[in-house]
Amino acid sequence: MSSAFFQQVAKLETDRIDFIMATVVESGGSTPRTSGARMAITNGTIIGTIGGGAVEHKVIIDARRLLMDDSRSTEMISVHLVRDLAMCCGGKMSIFLEKVTANPKLWIFGAGHIGTELAKLASLSGFDVAVVDDRDDWANPSRFNPETDVIEDDPETIIKKTPPKADDFVVVVTHEHALDERLLRGLFPLETKFIGLIGSRGKWAKFTKRLESRGVSSQWLDTVSCPVGLDIGAETPTEIALSIVAELIMVRRNGPKWS
Repeated sequence: MSSAFFQQVAKLETDRIDFIMATVVESGGSTPRTSGARMAITNGTIIGTIGGGAVEHKVIIDARRLLMDDSRSTEMISVHLVRDLAMCCGGKMSIFLEKVTANPKLWIFGAGHIGTELAKLASLSGFDVAVVDDRDDWANPSRFNPETDVIEDDPETIIKKTPPKADDFVVVVTHEHALDERLLRGLFPLETKFIGLIGSRGKWAKFTKRLESRGVSSQWLDTVSCPVGLDIGAETPTEIALSIVAELIMVRRNGPKWS
């Protein structure tokens, strides 16, 4: 395979675009491509080729069907090119389809003790983590894993410039209740995969009243998890972070509680 193919595939991963990698794993007789040929298929684009014609058309259709199927991640296609596809080639091909999905993005607003521990545990659990804090002593990359994207900037500004996307997870754990409330106002009416807020039930009761009076819908507020994290009796920053990651994994695997 050419370096250009792998560069284009790497860009799909960088851009967080899910795709199917189709690989010819076995071929016999007269076939358009032999073992090792690859093609990457997204919902809208094709990179590379496994030979064109009816066999490639079938693989593209099956790949896009697999891409939309949350219950499966792989598929094997075995075809006789003449008997099954009426191609002139007289060979057989087996093509392995593998779904490649991006890690979910987790935005952590607040780089304090809980935010730091949350970033570490979430990264280990398969999330691509970005931590946002405007305090330079806290938003210090040396305090985090190398793969964590540490952003020293005003969280409200970041939400306006690069708002979290529909598949993203958001956890608000800042050092100020007032900032927490402003961030929720900034996040409304975004529809993300998950929004969690650190705090007590009493804090949340006060927040909901004030936010509703400022135009934030009660339906949207019902999607916010506060207190964020599963109830495991957590006390230390690491334990609290662990409880939050447990809830993130639960939502990632089973869907939001309101779905």
